[in-house]
Amino acid sequence: MKQHKMSLRMVIGIFVVALIVFLIYMVNNPHRSMLNYAIFMQSTPMNNQGDNSRKPTEASPMELTASGQVSSKNTRIQHQHPTKEPGIMFVQTSNELDPSPLVMCSIESAARLNEKKTVYFFMRAFNGNISAYQEPEYKAIPLLSSFKNVVILPLNPKELFSDTPLAGWYEKVDPSKESYWFHVLADGCRLALLWKYGGIYLDTDIISIKPLDFKNFLCEESSNYANNAALGFNRSHSFIKSCLRDFVEDYNGADWGHQGPKLMTRMLKKWCRTDDLDYFRNRKCKGILYLSSNWFYPVPYTNWEKIFEEDTWNGNNEVIINEFSKTSGIHVWNFLSGRHKAHVKGSKSLIEYLFSKDCPTTYNSFEEMI
Repeated sequence: MKQHKMSLRMVIGIFVVALIVFLIYMVNNPHRSMLNYAIFMQSTPMNNQGDNSRKPTEASPMELTASGQVSSKNTRIQHQHPTKEPGIMFVQTSNELDPSPLVMCSIESAARLNEKKTVYFFMRAFNGNISAYQEPEYKAIPLLSSFKNVVILPLNPKELFSDTPLAGWYEKVDPSKESYWFHVLADGCRLALLWKYGGIYLDTDIISIKPLDFKNFLCEESSNYANNAALGFNRSHSFIKSCLRDFVEDYNGADWGHQGPKLMTRMLKKWCRTDDLDYFRNRKCKGILYLSSNWFYPVPYTNWEKIFEEDTWNGNNEVIINEFSKTSGIHVWNFLSGRHKAHVKGSKSLIEYLFSKDCPTTYNSFEEMI
């Protein structure tokens, strides 16, 4: 009987000690939750379409440090994430593991101009272990991870869409029947990221030329028409909530832009109760600043060739600086320009100026860039 009581006391004592250790851990690490772990650190990305890209060796136990670098020293994962301090977010929904120089330039330029902000790059094919992606086979991941404020994270759409209206849609949609799947998926991901974490979202073909301030904003692409390539919103903003609902209720994947720019346009008109968005240009509408096109779309998509036109720079920086004096980032319209083979180095074009000035590491890392 005495031995039984002693064993019981021992068990209770061990439990109390374990509970104390757990409480001390939670007090010192309040921002680590199982939900954030599931969303941001999934080591196996969803793959609904065949993945023909190169696959690295299986990820070993890893640790993501405050600078965004991965270490395989132990199995406990540590990371920054947007819930604690919202940052600038980029998303790649394709299975590409070595992004183009344009993608690298977009992320590098944002990181250089916003040194005190964390820049998150969510990659669907990334397994979370930076050490698995080494040169010379991989160039982008080692280069981008060298910046202290860049954090590269796996993108798991199923986990990201959980607890949002997109969860049911994602379970039912058939990517093989979608005309613009990667674009539609990116449209959904940016909304879910802004809803859950807040911050600034930028497309991977926007080259930043000025620092960015956190605020609730949309930007017009043209007269009475908004775009979703550059967005800024607080976490759980009601406008983003309404966009998530409309994304599902009025879904049309066959119509280019229906879940993107067109969604932003129709929802902002409802939000502002107007059919004339031009009235709110560079003004706030119920707490949302509607920026004029020069902020992120100074070159309209109908004139995208201007960005690649040769012999227009000629080393005269002042002309370009003056032309884009009220611009924060230049959208390169990769959906159109990506089909065009353009020489960058030595072209004396606007794109060469942007690469050489705003993403010099990327610019100097490639002998030839197209």
